[in-house]
Amino acid sequence: MQQIDEIKKERMELASERISEIAGETSVPAPYGRYFREEALFIVQMLNLAEQIGKHETQQWSLEEWQRCNESIYADILPVQYETCFGNPEYAVKELGEVHGRILSFLYTEIRGLIVFAFEQRWEDILILCELFIEVYNCFEEEELPTYRQIQQIVYWYVSDYSDQTITYRIREAVDPSLDFAARIIMEEDLSDLRYLYKYGEYITDSIVDTARFLNSLPQEEIDRIASVYTEGYRMGFVLGNKDLSKKKTVNIRYILGFERIIRKAIENFAQMGLKPAIYRSAVNSINKREHIRIGYYGAIPNKQFEYDHKGDAAIYLDRAFMERKLGVLRSAYEEYKELANTHAGPACIETFGEVPFVPVNKEAAYRLSEKQQKLSVEIANETAQITNRYIIGEERSFTIIAFPVPEIGEKFEEIFAETVKINTLDYQLYQRIQQTIINALDRGKKVHIQGKGVNKTDLTVSLIDLRNSEKETIFENCVADVNIPVGEVFTSPRLAGTNGVLHVSEVYLNELRYENLEITFKDGMIADYTCSNFKTEEENRKYVRENVLYHHDTLPMGEFAIGTNTTAYVMAEKYGIGDKLPILIAEKMGPHFAVGDTCYSWSEDTPVFNPDGKEIIARDNEVSILRKEDLSKAYFGCHTDITIPYKELGRLAVLDEEGRETVIIEDGRFVLPGTEELNKPLSNLP
Repeated sequence: MQQIDEIKKERMELASERISEIAGETSVPAPYGRYFREEALFIVQMLNLAEQIGKHETQQWSLEEWQRCNESIYADILPVQYETCFGNPEYAVKELGEVHGRILSFLYTEIRGLIVFAFEQRWEDILILCELFIEVYNCFEEEELPTYRQIQQIVYWYVSDYSDQTITYRIREAVDPSLDFAARIIMEEDLSDLRYLYKYGEYITDSIVDTARFLNSLPQEEIDRIASVYTEGYRMGFVLGNKDLSKKKTVNIRYILGFERIIRKAIENFAQMGLKPAIYRSAVNSINKREHIRIGYYGAIPNKQFEYDHKGDAAIYLDRAFMERKLGVLRSAYEEYKELANTHAGPACIETFGEVPFVPVNKEAAYRLSEKQQKLSVEIANETAQITNRYIIGEERSFTIIAFPVPEIGEKFEEIFAETVKINTLDYQLYQRIQQTIINALDRGKKVHIQGKGVNKTDLTVSLIDLRNSEKETIFENCVADVNIPVGEVFTSPRLAGTNGVLHVSEVYLNELRYENLEITFKDGMIADYTCSNFKTEEENRKYVRENVLYHHDTLPMGEFAIGTNTTAYVMAEKYGIGDKLPILIAEKMGPHFAVGDTCYSWSEDTPVFNPDGKEIIARDNEVSILRKEDLSKAYFGCHTDITIPYKELGRLAVLDEEGRETVIIEDGRFVLPGTEELNKPLSNLP
């Protein structure tokens, strides 16, 4: 056993022996006995796997052996078996009852973290999960069944007491390049031997294998070109933001498995910038998760409904005392790794698209935060952002994001991949000139009026901040291909006062969730009302939007207004019928979009930002973010969700000057402002 002292090794041996016994015991009455035996067998399987990996026995496995292993450890949560799986809170409640079903479903989910810990040889994490399982099991061996409170308290203190370990390790993962589990796979494995994919411990599908196989088929020059667009965008984020990259030592690389050939070249490129990779996996401990959203690297998601069912599991333990404990550990962890944090440059992300869109089912049996807990969740997110920003200083870091399709997008995957590479490498100088023409018109305005057409009911007026000196200042940023790839938008932080009306989109995907007829009403820039038509009742619709767009806040400001100009991307979406599968990174460039939450400049509003023409972008604050000068907790929300109106649903977008005179920029989904005609050329190729 690695990375474990003698006392813990002895505890591990005792726990392992006890769990092996539980797998064959019948002392716990039905229906609970079956649950614990199944869980014990899974734990024994993971302990055996961890031993095999530790002894390097798996190095000789064939591809078929790796595939069988991967299938066996993820089989129970796959959709085909999920209906009769204890990880499904609905099934757990049905089989184990209202009192114990939900919380034992949480235990089931938490224990699945053993997969990651086995592959990474994290024996201390394995130990605490094994001991948690035994402690809960012991309660069911008593003459009387335990109360919910008894089990809840065991879980509460497990999460709280071990937060020193779970949170601290998570912070270290984000900034310490010596935790190089993934980096070693990327740089040392033979990427032409697809067995490497299974050595992460992530779920591997044909799509991931086919992605890796496809990238292996590309010439090295093409891989170099793709990787260079990605890394150069990152470098330019520092150049254009007037930030000193030479002070930084690490970059966080986030990607989906299968893209290792590109990542390997990217790591080499980053090394030339003086940056080492800090690559961490998406979180497996409940305490480190952000609901169902994965942040970090990961493989295929075995079952998105499973993840969605457990996004509210923090309801078991979230109270004010826990919040204070978590924030205290977070402060201590950052203080411990402050030198590493201070030299961290920020994330470089590769996103994917093409997966089958996910439409969640809301289950009564799943945990949900209470109203009080929702407020605590908002408070934690806000305070966490403040703590993080003190150590990884927002004004000194940057980021970049780029996206590529995966084979699940269909039989034309290779064709769509080539089109995406083309979109990611469009002539930024051409877009820069055209977008400057749009900005010049916008800078003369006081408001922008946006109207939908057909099924789209948008009727929204966005108020712009006052331009003090048009010779040296501008309101909108001219966004070319740097941090936000591909090219194609101009954006601003709108004035909240006077921003009023209804934003409506007939169909949109936000953070992998589908919304039908999403409708948001703004009053003086703040969300005043919201709904959608996903569910049968208005209560369910509002709850869905509140949880997944407002993130439990009572309201959010409009943090960004932008006009997307990438008509080439829009045509690709229409040509291949993939508009519902594009990530927001591309979708936001395909029409006007509006972000709810923080501004694009959050935590770095005081850092001057300039357009290529040398003018300073002065619209970096709004009436909410400026409150940071009085009280940080009132200024930020920890979220920024872009909602795009596609060109086909856009009737009119016009800028109004002080006298109310209009300058129309887009009409009936086409650019009509003189100097922007080039943007309409791709639209002539619409199917």
